[in-house]
Amino acid sequence: MTTLLKKKIKASKEVPTKVVVGKGGACSSLAKPKPKKKAKKPIAGAFKERKVSGTTEFRRFYDRGDLPLHVAFEGASRKVDWHRPVAQLDYHHYLPIFFDGIREQKEPYKFLARQGVRELLYKGESKILSVIPQLIIPIKTALNTRNPEIVCEMLKVLMELVRSGDLIGEALVPYYRQILPVFNLLSHKNKNLGDAIDYSQQKNANIGDLIDECLEEFELRGGEDAFINIKYMIPTYESKVAIR
Repeated sequence: MTTLLKKKIKASKEVPTKVVVGKGGACSSLAKPKPKKKAKKPIAGAFKERKVSGTTEFRRFYDRGDLPLHVAFEGASRKVDWHRPVAQLDYHHYLPIFFDGIREQKEPYKFLARQGVRELLYKGESKILSVIPQLIIPIKTALNTRNPEIVCEMLKVLMELVRSGDLIGEALVPYYRQILPVFNLLSHKNKNLGDAIDYSQQKNANIGDLIDECLEEFELRGGEDAFINIKYMIPTYESKVAIR
């Protein structure tokens, strides 16, 4: 037994032992951590332009040949040539389609939709009032693109809409909660250029100024409840009708 024990002890001494350096059971380490990339601050994207998704109703109907108009030329200028008198058109069918076409950015759809809307509003008279509920979704969709050109064009069309009839401004008041959130979001979009010249004012393409002008028209033609509803949706708005 003694000899066997001695042999085991001798064999254990001959086996090399590995030296392992590690953290073991320590609760903390002196090793430097690996550098991590700093996370970027999240962006809400409230002002980011939305893409004009899908094909507009205006383009779909125009490509099928279902719209009674085409582009005509008088010298170097363009105009809309209607296949039949505008007064004979079904406004319930055509006016929402033309409003949806304001989102178009390609020719000839862009020119035909925007010029066609103006001519329909100019000659619509009493036909426009009953179509107001059908116009809300195209208006809201165009404003929600946040595209400066499309938003400016829709603001101009809205002003022409409320001027086209006596009760149209009042008919829009129940829909302020759907239309005005984008107004509130973009109302501060005015360029602070100091003593420089803002040439977008000449083109009437300043979003902040157009929103102020549009809200003034809404208040002026929206009846007694217009200001209260505008103020509810845009707390910073101040009445300009009383100043007059």
